[in-house]
Amino acid sequence: MSYPDQAAARRPGAVVSAAAVLLLMALGAVVYAVATLLVASGTVDRFRASAQATGAGGGQIDDVVSLLRGSTALSAVVGVVMGLVLVGLALGLLSGRPGARVTTWVVSGLGLFCGCCGLAVLVGQRAAPLRVSADGRATADLLAQLGEAYPGWWVPVNAAVSVGQVLGYLVAAALLTLPAAGAFFHRRPVPVGPTPATGPVPPAYGSSSPWGPPPPPAPPTPPPPSTPPGSTSPPEDRP
Repeated sequence: MSYPDQAAARRPGAVVSAAAVLLLMALGAVVYAVATLLVASGTVDRFRASAQATGAGGGQIDDVVSLLRGSTALSAVVGVVMGLVLVGLALGLLSGRPGARVTTWVVSGLGLFCGCCGLAVLVGQRAAPLRVSADGRATADLLAQLGEAYPGWWVPVNAAVSVGQVLGYLVAAALLTLPAAGAFFHRRPVPVGPTPATGPVPPAYGSSSPWGPPPPPAPPTPPPPSTPPGSTSPPEDRP
């Protein structure tokens, strides 16, 4: 037997789908962080080998290597933290917490903003290459060699992950705006209380039913009024 309150508490498909998208994005963020750490070691070795041909000094090469390692560590930490945040949001959505819904919209907006900014910077660099002076030519050559030191599959995979994250934010935010999701997060809580008994209801007090207590005793009958002293009863008529 189903009750209306239990039926209304069921998670709609929009909420389940949004939580699944967030969990998938969390998994992608953690995998990306681990892959970044694994790729960094070979990238540094290839960069040092190719940087010798640029004529840059050892100090400049070490500075670029330090920059690479620092950015790699920061990217891995951010990926793990974002993965944990997305998992927490997914669990909050499945629990029906309105705060998780609002936080998901905020995180999605920030993710979309950062993705659009990164895409704009990439397009701007391709459209108008950076021009450096003669003093900064060696540093520019080193940065170019650093880009070439990554594996050939790294840039396409990185771009695909970035696009997937942006689309994931869009899909999750859009699913949470559906009416079914709104009704789920604004439902009234089911009152918690003792379960009513299912047996026969005892009768009211004073009933003659065997399930109830015995009726109270009848009040005593008041005695007849007594004749005051000195008074005589009226004579009886005799024939």
